[in-house]
Amino acid sequence: MEPRIDYLKSGRGVLEAMLGIEKYIRQSGLEESLLNLIRMRASQINGCAYCLDMHWKDARALGESEQRLYGLAAWEESPYYTDRERAALAWTEALTNIREGHVPDEVYERVRPHFTEKELADLSLAITSINSWNRLNIAIRTVPGMYQPAKTHAELTHR
Repeated sequence: MEPRIDYLKSGRGVLEAMLGIEKYIRQSGLEESLLNLIRMRASQINGCAYCLDMHWKDARALGESEQRLYGLAAWEESPYYTDRERAALAWTEALTNIREGHVPDEVYERVRPHFTEKELADLSLAITSINSWNRLNIAIRTVPGMYQPAKTHAELTHR
């Protein structure tokens, strides 16, 4: 597979705009481990190999277990996730699969006890952001496999 567009050459403004959103999300206070889970789940749904490769590597670099990563596609049946993570994953699926009836009230009622209003707004932005990244990377055929995460936890959480 060959990439269609090189953002560094011809789409710099797109890249900078998206990175601005990511900077806000990193500073939002949401746990990086939670962000990686929702990024991976949305990427699984959307079939974005590049983002799956990236966020799997980032999650592992932060110490995420293989078991939790392998179980992510079946998170509802897996005992490895907290109630907060489960709520975020349900919210991720609802926001990613909007053609299936938009975001149901039941999912909102499920996520609401686990997140403040600000956190829920930030989580929603993080989900819409990864959906945008997925669509951009799929459209330009970004080739997975070459991404390398930062070497330390501090580098990952402060980049």
